Amino acid sequence: MKKKQLWFWLFIAFGSLVIAGCSTQDLTNESTAATKHDDHFDYADQKSWVPVSGKMQSPINIQTNKIQKLTPDVGEISLNYQKEQLRIEDNGHSIQVQGSGHAQINQRHFELTQFHFHAPSEHTIDQRHFPLEAHFVHLAQNGRIAVIGVFFEVGKENAGFKEILRNVENEEQVTLTKLADLLPDNQSYYHYLGSLTTPPLTENVEWYIMKTPVELSEGQIKAFEQLYSENNRNVQPLNERVVLFHEEASAGE
Repeated sequence: MKKKQLWFWLFIAFGSLVIAGCSTQDLTNESTAATKHDDHFDYADQKSWVPVSGKMQSPINIQTNKIQKLTPDVGEISLNYQKEQLRIEDNGHSIQVQGSGHAQINQRHFELTQFHFHAPSEHTIDQRHFPLEAHFVHLAQNGRIAVIGVFFEVGKENAGFKEILRNVENEEQVTLTKLADLLPDNQSYYHYLGSLTTPPLTENVEWYIMKTPVELSEGQIKAFEQLYSENNRNVQPLNERVVLFHEEASAGE
């Protein structure tokens, strides 16, 4: 095993021990704190954000010529999100949907707590930003936080995003019949250990960034930008971290 790979998996083990010392309720609060309104939370003054640590912060630039393939590649993701009784809110920093359902990541169970959006994207691929990025925030029973990131690019109108925009001002719980349209069909992803991207910037967060972007119309992107533009944290140094890559098997394999 290469030295960097060994370091990476040892860090995962250490991170699990650190998180085990926190209560699940504490981590539930932290996983949602990233999108709650805070008068001291200013994207124009990110230098005032004080991270709990400084070596494993998110977002990052993913340099595709330096990623390492998962070996063995057994990191399948299975998503089962509920469509009913969801609350959509403008929380002062983004549009956030209080989600429910679960994800199976490498045979581990995570509950979906919420998802929200950033424009432009927080993560970059080879220094390239996408117009929009969604973060699906999950919590495991042991307190581990996992975030699935999805990029959006200009294309055809997205029925799922249309439902969200239509219900932003609706104070009632709603059913999103096209929620699956917010997720790519191909679930190949980049994986690394990082942090929440808003205060309290908690580290030891598992990131799974989908490689394949989802389409939104130009009008939908502009509609979001009228509410929120530049609500993205600056890219952070990778430092000694490794970015791994899981490639979903094709249907015929």
